[in-house]
Amino acid sequence: MSKQVAVILSGCGVQDGSEIYETTLTLLRLDQLGIGYRCFAPDIDQHDVVDHRSGEAAREERRNVLTESARLARGEISPLDELDAGDFDAVILPGGFGAAKTLSNFAEAGADMVIHDGLIEVMAEFREERKPIGLMCIAPVMVPRLLGPGIAVTIGHDPGVAGAISSMGGLHRSCSVEDIVVDFENRVVTTPAYMLATRIGEAATGIFKLVDRIDEMMDL
Repeated sequence: MSKQVAVILSGCGVQDGSEIYETTLTLLRLDQLGIGYRCFAPDIDQHDVVDHRSGEAAREERRNVLTESARLARGEISPLDELDAGDFDAVILPGGFGAAKTLSNFAEAGADMVIHDGLIEVMAEFREERKPIGLMCIAPVMVPRLLGPGIAVTIGHDPGVAGAISSMGGLHRSCSVEDIVVDFENRVVTTPAYMLATRIGEAATGIFKLVDRIDEMMDL
């Protein structure tokens, strides 16, 4: 039986959901390594809807996170509350502002953020079972509140976000776009991805390294 990885999404699109390239590159690398995966997303409304052409909020529009995430997963997706860590060997969270607006409220509250209850419950299971956890782009900002203090992560080198991580009890490590930060003790792997990437190839290098390291850690 092949290894199985859960991928948690937060919508579809960098400004209000999961970053599309980050998600696609993650799924591509998992497939290239022969690792099975299943996508999950909370069945809730998005925090907001953004017109990705203009960058402005479509204030009267409402979209469902699970429905929008299904676009990325080609319809093969399940509600987050059906995710059982016992069925998977690891979990990965792509970035995008859905992580900072819907899975958490970091975009509004900064270091005072709260995390979506369903995500806390699911991630606690992976943590307790010591299964590898990967996060990219802005998603690592949730780690101190999601997994606990004292875990080394990266979002690149943005001083404001790095400072917020530190103020919540996290350990931020500066990192280039094409590299990863690994907290071996806590089995957490992070990469900056589009916090720094200027082209898809840059993002791919770091994301592939993250997935490769998750693959290695699943054997330990």
